[in-house]
Amino acid sequence: MTTVAMWWDPSRIEATVTRQFVCSHLLPDEIKRLDLPLGFGDGLTDGTYWEWIDEKAKRIFLILLDLGVPDQIFGLIDDSWDDNDLPIPPDQIERLALTPTRDDKFDKRFYLRQFHYLLNFIEKGAHVVYEDAEVVPINVDKRPGLNLNSAVDRVELPNKPGEVFLRRRIPIGTGPGMLTCKDFMTETEKANNVECDHLVSYFGSYYHHNQGYVLFTLPSDYSLKSLLVTMPGSLKSLAKQDRRQLFMNWIHCLVDTICYLHSRGLSHGNIRPSTVLFNSNNHVFYSDITHLSAEAIASTADKAAFDKETYDYAAPEQWYRPSTSHASLHRRSTLIATSSASTSSDNSSFSICRGGSESATPASMLHTPTPSLNPQAADIFSLGCVMLEVLGLLLKRQTRAFASHRAARHKLAGRGGAVLDSSFHKNIGQVESWMAGLAKDAAKKDDDVFRGVAPMLQVVARMLSVLPHERPTAQEVERSTYKILTENCRIAEPHCVHQYGGWDFGLGSLHISRAVGAGAGTAGGAGVAGGTEGFNIATRRHSSSARTSSMRPLSHHRPLSSGSIREEDVASGSGFQGMQSIRSNKVRTWQARVYAAEAGFV
Repeated sequence: MTTVAMWWDPSRIEATVTRQFVCSHLLPDEIKRLDLPLGFGDGLTDGTYWEWIDEKAKRIFLILLDLGVPDQIFGLIDDSWDDNDLPIPPDQIERLALTPTRDDKFDKRFYLRQFHYLLNFIEKGAHVVYEDAEVVPINVDKRPGLNLNSAVDRVELPNKPGEVFLRRRIPIGTGPGMLTCKDFMTETEKANNVECDHLVSYFGSYYHHNQGYVLFTLPSDYSLKSLLVTMPGSLKSLAKQDRRQLFMNWIHCLVDTICYLHSRGLSHGNIRPSTVLFNSNNHVFYSDITHLSAEAIASTADKAAFDKETYDYAAPEQWYRPSTSHASLHRRSTLIATSSASTSSDNSSFSICRGGSESATPASMLHTPTPSLNPQAADIFSLGCVMLEVLGLLLKRQTRAFASHRAARHKLAGRGGAVLDSSFHKNIGQVESWMAGLAKDAAKKDDDVFRGVAPMLQVVARMLSVLPHERPTAQEVERSTYKILTENCRIAEPHCVHQYGGWDFGLGSLHISRAVGAGAGTAGGAGVAGGTEGFNIATRRHSSSARTSSMRPLSHHRPLSSGSIREEDVASGSGFQGMQSIRSNKVRTWQARVYAAEAGFV
């Protein structure tokens, strides 16, 4: 912070206004008067002026001192004024008789100054309504160079020393780009129920000068979107091995946070590189899941607005309805990769379930309505896209090259400057070939961290299934990523090891099996030929078969965290019907808007 104001909390007032302090601002005759009996009460009280100041009027004395009239404390005490009378309304200040004649300017100064000693601090989880004249105890960071705008800034609270918060200004009203008071309070109440180490979380809020302000934890220094272009100094300074392990740990932290949200019947609804954030300590976290930002309010008001990044990383069902052919209901993603201990350069192959959507025309897919949407399944798809970007970062692949690769099949001669569709959901084939390239690059590396790339890509392949019900749950993804980090990457203690909920979501439903040698069967029953080691992720949503002996028991290294109690169980069923049993104020049913082909994509 450039400058830090002195905030007069009760402890500072008590410690400051001592007898010595008071005497230092009075004349000798006035000091003697401190020990005289009070001038009112007709002898019925034996208190002195100093005792009255010490017990009842420390704030009033400080106000008078600020205004240059500390000697007026005696007259106010004679009229029985004390700190409990504060704040004194503007039309009553004249009764204090602080000036020989009426002085409205002086009275106004007294009225405003008294609020510096009547501070109402913002506490965690609280919403404070300040009057216009009140002073909000907050320090705003005004250092030049911060990438903030007029609606967002970094702040500190005097009652929370050492902590930095992100403050957002929310216009209150009924016009465009505004929230009504009722909607503002509803959003803050919902936000107050969600808190996680890897999620921008609500701390508190307040209302002042017809504006709503919200304080969030974890102010960011950069995002994954900017990181994919330029690596910040905080990452460059890390040792190569530490940086590689950090990238893989980021993946597990992001997955674990989605587990937290999904276990509470919530969803993020907006996972993309610009909403995956970092601070200067390289701590990764998601943006908040509220509508308490100027951007969210503006996008809600302007339903015709188009965000290309949102489109690129959105699940396919958020833009069109995938077909559900009988064959696709039993799809299986198979990864044939080189052994983690091998230096072979054999290519890995990936198969992402299309669900028949590739046969549809772009126009028909964009115009097909999507009446039901499972927001948690949509989270899984978008998270898979982000995980793929992080793996590309690990292997020093350029995100611009990845986007061009996804859009390559749309490049036609003579099309001019049309915007190419580089989305993940419309370019599944290109995504598969990119994944194969990543696996091939990783197979050439000797570092243990790279041995986890191929199986992690296998997990991503399932997450990117066009059909929502073919995607694994967040808990299944977390179990698999934990296994990959500990067994393949040799990371002994991955970040964020939690268990959300009281039952096993784990590898009994999603597992990585290994098959070595020609004809050996994978978990899904497929053979792997040619002596390579194959990784296969298979789901057994309706299977009661026991877990294989190689799987880690549920209780091993899975301590139950204090935040692991599930608020609301997700009812059985799939899609939107399975979500309807959750309390309405706990479900974020975010859905990207559907745009016609005229949006500019080819």
